[in-house]
Amino acid sequence: MSNGLSRLATRFLGEPESLDAARATASTPQDATDCERLGLVTSTFDEVDWDDEVRIFLEERASFSSDGLTGMEANLRFAGPETMETKIFGRLTAWQNWIFQRPNAAGAEGALKRYGTGVKASFDPERV
Repeated sequence: MSNGLSRLATRFLGEPESLDAARATASTPQDATDCERLGLVTSTFDEVDWDDEVRIFLEERASFSSDGLTGMEANLRFAGPETMETKIFGRLTAWQNWIFQRPNAAGAEGALKRYGTGVKASFDPERV
């Protein structure tokens, strides 16, 4: 990565013990419970909750602006020490050239045009 950190080191930024624990298990198969305990996955679902959890997950994601999610992802991708590359490619490029120029933000029904009006923005999910 452009900040000199591995993906695993970025995932466990500021948590050296967790990074060491994850590295120690890298060559052995892990089940979902182990992965959750190690912090390698965001969450795990059992078969009892599976349908509801997947439905809620998809409904939540569908309510977000796809362009906004692109910006959030760009910011999260470049965690850790700030370098010129992370500033340009992780923040400025994503926000200036992608998010604020797209119809989801600047269009007639976009978030920037409707901010403060009380009218909900209309997002086009096909943008990304």
